[in-house]
Amino acid sequence: MVLSQKRARHVIREIIALFPDAQPSLNFRNHFELLIAVLLSAQTTDAAVNKATPSLFAAFPTPEAMAAASENELAKYIATLGLYRNKAKFMKKCAQQLVDDFGGVVPSTRAELESLAGVGRKTANVVMSVGFGIPAFAVDTHVERICKHHDIVKKSSTPREVEDYVCAILPPEEWLAAHQAMIYFGRAICHPKNPECHEYPQLYNFSNA
Repeated sequence: MVLSQKRARHVIREIIALFPDAQPSLNFRNHFELLIAVLLSAQTTDAAVNKATPSLFAAFPTPEAMAAASENELAKYIATLGLYRNKAKFMKKCAQQLVDDFGGVVPSTRAELESLAGVGRKTANVVMSVGFGIPAFAVDTHVERICKHHDIVKKSSTPREVEDYVCAILPPEEWLAAHQAMIYFGRAICHPKNPECHEYPQLYNFSNA
């Protein structure tokens, strides 16, 4: 049974309260590095991405440099990551698009971001919210799992339905904090197997919701 909007807000805000200072765990120094790091994070851990990106960005610090590299050259720097050959292909094409279509500058709108190779809605939302401070709510595997486990949404909900619902029940200024806190909550507490959420009764106490 899905929680009421009031109770769903309570659960999310209690998760935010558990991790009030949650920050992005991907390392980046500019919009281009953020975009590429998020692109690389698909189906792998942020920790693994952070190990690969320093040498990658040292060798290819700009869209122009990355676009000029071959896919094989790029692949060497990210070979420890899952799907690295496909990601090398996307990186090169994405960098070339940035050069050709945006003057080497990462765009800030969802439509423009999603026009880039390898960039879907989740990646666009992360770049918008983390990089540009534009309200957006990214749904990754942690967020989707938490929302379904805690009956915030139906078990059959798609990532887009999760995004739309959370955005409907929270004000825009809480979207980024909710996303970041849920990532930490998913890693530390609401595991895919043997979740420990029951040890946090404040999530289920709705007296102040």
